[in-house]
Amino acid sequence: MKEFTGYKKGINLGGWLSQPACGNFTKEHLDNFVTESDIAYISSLGLDHVRLPIDYEVIQKDDGRLIESGFSRIEKCIQWCVKHGLRIVLDLHKACGYVFDDESNSDLFHDQKLQTIFIELWKEMTRRFGKYSDIAAFELLNEITDKNTAEAWNAIAAETIAAIRAINTDIRIIIGGYENSSIEGLSALEKPADENIVFTFHCYNPLIFTHQSAYWVKNMPADFKLKYPAAPSEYREISHKYFGDIYDRELNYNNEVFDQGYFEELFSPALKISEKYNVPLYCGEYGVIDLADTESAVKWFCDIQNALKKFGIVHAAWTYKNKDFGLTDEHYSDIFQEIINNS
Repeated sequence: MKEFTGYKKGINLGGWLSQPACGNFTKEHLDNFVTESDIAYISSLGLDHVRLPIDYEVIQKDDGRLIESGFSRIEKCIQWCVKHGLRIVLDLHKACGYVFDDESNSDLFHDQKLQTIFIELWKEMTRRFGKYSDIAAFELLNEITDKNTAEAWNAIAAETIAAIRAINTDIRIIIGGYENSSIEGLSALEKPADENIVFTFHCYNPLIFTHQSAYWVKNMPADFKLKYPAAPSEYREISHKYFGDIYDRELNYNNEVFDQGYFEELFSPALKISEKYNVPLYCGEYGVIDLADTESAVKWFCDIQNALKKFGIVHAAWTYKNKDFGLTDEHYSDIFQEIINNS
């Protein structure tokens, strides 16, 4: 598989410039949620990059006007990474006209004005941050949801890549597919426009384990608990009871219990696409909610990370702190170092 040069293992900075953990982008939050000391600490752990989710409203108004203070914060984070020997993925987590966790907010895919605003934002990102192409990469948009937007997304991505390349020819550009950057969604992506394209996917499988008791998952009971590993047949039986058949596809594994082989099988279609197009792969998110017991969580992390390492797939855990998945929070304190050491 083609290498995503310079990147191997990282962590997300969710909840800072995207989906603020406190609920609002207050100055106090923006100044203090992530600081240089956090970047220094991440570097000391032996990780080599951070993925920085960014909501458009930090850097752009709805009419396309730019917000200088937001760009300054991104610049500052990049400089911290330079100082402490980390690389960075700049991920547009929410765009004007598209929010991955709000099905009603998807006008980007059929509104030319919103597409122009989107492309102009990436042109501005390139003018400002393209000079960091040795340590930075651009992720065009987080988690496309609807499979029916795949064709429109390919067209938008192609136009955006062309606009970026008119300014900068070598910065790596990361693209994901439908169903929240699913592995299946990679199959709908077009052939990479050039040699500096990376395909991304996210992995929270089995979701009924990684998102147990999550309030935002439809039909999820607040007291829903699962152990890992367990028999796939057991997961399927429980899943049918609460969720019907919607998770059957990701629970289709024939071994006696979930293990590293489950993830190796899961990643197989992505590896075939990588080989077909000679394109690197990036697992930009994976993690377990802090409501799961830690013994189960560490086993899940070890299995998925061992599979990712086996295939040379670059990966970034979700997430550094807070956001229900915070790896440096108290819930994970006893196993955090084991997860990091294994990554």
